[in-house]
Amino acid sequence: MSAFHEKYGHWAVLAGAAEGLGEAYSVALAGRGLNLIMVDHQKEKMGKLASRLEKEFAVQTEQVHLDLADPGAADSIMEVVRQRGCRLLIYNAAYSRVNGFLETDAEALDSYIDINCRTPLRLVHSFAGRLAGTGQSGGIMLMSSLAGLIGMQLVAPYAATKAFTWNLAEALHHEFSGHRIDIMACVAGATATPAYLATDPQYGWPKPSVLDPAFVANAALNQLGSKVRYIPGFSNRLNYFILTRLMPRKMASKVANDTMAKMYGKGTTNQ
Repeated sequence: MSAFHEKYGHWAVLAGAAEGLGEAYSVALAGRGLNLIMVDHQKEKMGKLASRLEKEFAVQTEQVHLDLADPGAADSIMEVVRQRGCRLLIYNAAYSRVNGFLETDAEALDSYIDINCRTPLRLVHSFAGRLAGTGQSGGIMLMSSLAGLIGMQLVAPYAATKAFTWNLAEALHHEFSGHRIDIMACVAGATATPAYLATDPQYGWPKPSVLDPAFVANAALNQLGSKVRYIPGFSNRLNYFILTRLMPRKMASKVANDTMAKMYGKGTTNQ
C-alpha cells in the first residue's frame, strides 16, 4: 500500500468532477489508483469521463448526478461517502461569472452562496466529523482562487466566496491538529478550463501565466498534507508575494482591479 493510500484510503469524493479542473483531478486521482465518487450536475460528461477512467486505470467509479445548490446536497453526498468508507474529499465545484455586481440577479447571488459556501461548509463539517468520530486519517482539499486574496471588480461575489474558502481551510487546519485530518486550500490562478476560456479574457503585456489543469491538480495533490494554503505555479506565487508583501494594500488593489478592467473591457480603471 502506498503512503497516499495509507493516509487517504482507496476512495475519493470529488465535487465538480466532470470537466476542467474536475476532469484533471479525476484523472490524477485515478492515476494514483483511487476509486472515485464523482459528483456533478453534468450527467453526460460525467458518465463519459467515468467510463474512460474505469477502462484506462481499472478503478471503480460511482456517479452522483446532483445540483450542488440543492439544500440537501451535502447529505446526499455523505450517504455515498459512508457506504464507500471514503476518506478523501475534494471540493472543486464553483459558481463563477464575470459581471458587474448590480447586473447580477438574485438567483445568481444565491448560487454563489449555495454552491461556493453553504454546501462545502456543510460537507466539510459532516466529512470531518465522520473521520474524527472513527479516528481515521483523511484529507480535505478546497479549491480557492487568487481572486479571493484581493477584492476584485467584475467577480465580486466569486472573490468574496473564495476568500471564505481559504480562511475556512486555514482555521480548520488549526482545529484539526488533534485529529489525523489534513486540510488544504489550493489557491489557483488563471487556469485553462472551459469556464475560464469562455470568459474570453483579453491580455495585455506581459500576459499572465495560464496554467494547465492537469498541472494544477497534480501539484495540489502532491502538496496535500504539507501545506495549508498552496498556490500552484511559480509566477502565481511571485505575483502573490509582490502584491501582498511588497506593495501596500491600496496599490495592490489598484493593480489587480485595473488588470481586471483591461482584461474584460469593462469596469473601472482608477487613475
